[in-house]
Amino acid sequence: MIEVRGAAVIVEPEGSGVAWEAHVSPVFAERLEGLVGERVTLHTMEVLESQNQGTSFTPRLLAFETHDDRAFFELLTKVRGFGARKALRAMAAPTGRIAAAIVQSDAKFLATLPEIGKRVAETIIADLREKAAPYAGAAVMGETGASVRGGGVSGVVVLPDAAGQALDALVRLGEARTDAERMVRRAMERDPELASPDAILAAAGGAGRGGGRGGGGGGGGGGGGG
Repeated sequence: MIEVRGAAVIVEPEGSGVAWEAHVSPVFAERLEGLVGERVTLHTMEVLESQNQGTSFTPRLLAFETHDDRAFFELLTKVRGFGARKALRAMAAPTGRIAAAIVQSDAKFLATLPEIGKRVAETIIADLREKAAPYAGAAVMGETGASVRGGGVSGVVVLPDAAGQALDALVRLGEARTDAERMVRRAMERDPELASPDAILAAAGGAGRGGGRGGGGGGGGGGGGG
C-alpha cells in the first residue's frame, strides 16, 4: 500500500507491519497520486544527507519509477554543486524530456525546472550533454548518425515528445531501452504522421514483431511496495 505526502511516499509492503518513507521527484509524486492503494514497484536507493555543515548525516530513502529514472538521477548528482536534494527536486518533468533538453543544449527549458537557473543549466549541459543521450526518451538513436534538429549530438535523432512517451511506456512494459528505441524509430519511419503516444505505441509493437525481435527483457531495481 502507498500513501503520497507531498514529495514523499509512505510504502507499506503487504503483511510486513512496517512502513517506509521514501522521497520522490515531483513528476513521480503526481503519478503516484493516482495509484494510492495499488501495488507498485519502486526502484530505490539510499543517500546520506549532510546536516549542520557536514558535521552529521541523515540517511534518506529515495524512490524512482524506473531503473533509468534512478540512473539518470545519479547522473545529475555528478554535476558540480548539484547534490541529491537539488537533483531530485529538479526532476519535475519526465526523465526523457530533461535528457533530451540536455542533448539539444536547451538551457531555456532546463532553467524552468526547480533548482536550475540559467547558469546551472549551462553547467549541466556542459557536463552531461554526451552522457544524457541514452536517457533521452524523445531522442532515438538514428541509423544514419544525423541530427534532425539543430543542437543535437551526432548520432541522435530527436523525435516528437509523443515518441518519447511511447518509448518510456515500452520500457515500463519490460522492453530493453535499445529494443524500444529501435521499435519506435521503425514505427515513425513507416508512418511519419503518427502523432499520439498510443498510436506510436501500437505501431511500435507491430514494428517490433515485424523486425523479428525476440522476447523483451525485464527491468531490475530496488525494493518493491504493495
